[in-house]
Amino acid sequence: MADTKAETTRRNFLKVASAAVPGVVAVAAGTQAEAAAPAPVDLSSDVMQDTEHTRAYLESTRF
Repeated sequence: MADTKAETTRRNFLKVASAAVPGVVAVAAGTQAEAAAPAPVDLSSDVMQDTEHTRAYLESTRF
């Protein structure tokens, strides 16, 4: 019988994991860039809107 542990070593796992990290970072950066644009202002609305000013305020109140 062939030893299956020889195929899945720690070194092989680290090679795959280190190759996957840049891809995950690129996907995360791409999704943040798409969500960064605030919606256009609707002056007839009475509710709080997603603008640069409200985002700056909410960002400043985070702990």
